Amino acid sequence: MTWRLSVHEELPSTQDTVLAAAAAGEPDGLAVLALAQTAGRGTQGRPWRSPRGNLFLSVLLRPPGAARELPQWSLLVAVALAEAVSHYLPEAGLLRLKWPNDLLLGGAKAAGILTQAAPDGAGGIAWLTFGIGVNLAEAPPLPDRPTASLAGQGISPPRPVDFAWTLLGALDRWRDAQAAEGFAPIRAAWMARGPALGTPLTVRQTGEALQGSYAGLAEDGRLLLCGEAGRIAVSSGEING
Repeated sequence: MTWRLSVHEELPSTQDTVLAAAAAGEPDGLAVLALAQTAGRGTQGRPWRSPRGNLFLSVLLRPPGAARELPQWSLLVAVALAEAVSHYLPEAGLLRLKWPNDLLLGGAKAAGILTQAAPDGAGGIAWLTFGIGVNLAEAPPLPDRPTASLAGQGISPPRPVDFAWTLLGALDRWRDAQAAEGFAPIRAAWMARGPALGTPLTVRQTGEALQGSYAGLAEDGRLLLCGEAGRIAVSSGEING
C-alpha cells in the first residue's frame, strides 16, 4: 500500500482528525501523525498524556470482509505494533501483548491501541480507525498500572516519524499475510507474544467480572477463558491480572 502520512506539529487528537476524514469519505491508507497532542485519549475515554518524543498516530482502513471480523483487525494491528517495537529492542522477549489492545514492555504498559469502526449496512466494514500511542521517549504515569518506554530501557528512541514508517511497513506485511492466509497467522503471532497458557485473568465487563485461566484465542480472535463454568469465549472486556 502507498500510505499517505500527514505529519502535524500539534493536534488536539490524531484520532479525531482521522475520524473526520473517514466521515468525509477519505480512502484507505491515510495516516496522521502529531508530534504533540492536546486532547489525546485512550480506551473508554481515558485521557492519554502526549509528551513530545512519543508516537501519536492514527490510521484509516477500509478493508474488505465482514463486520463480524472487526475484532480480528485490532489483533492484526497489535501484532504489527509488536513487530515494529521489537525492531528497536535488543531482546524481543521483553515484549508481550495484553488482550485486546495493549503492548507491555518488561511487564509494564508501553503502548495502546484505540479502535473505532463502522459497518457499511450490508454486513461489511465501512471504515476502521486505529489510534496508536507508543512510549518512545517517556513513560507518562498511569494511576492503575506501571508504564514503560524505550528510553527507559536504555534505548535511544527513534524519531516518531521514523517509527511511524516502521509501523506502517509492518501493517502492510500483516495485511498481506491476512489476504493470503486469513486470520490464522495473525492469531498464531498474537499468541506467541500473549500471556502464558494457564495465566490467571480477570476480565471486567459492564456490571460483572469473569475470572479464569487464559486458554488462548479462538479461531475468530475471541479470548478463551477457563473458569468454574468451563471454557468460554470472551468478545470484549478489559483484563486485570
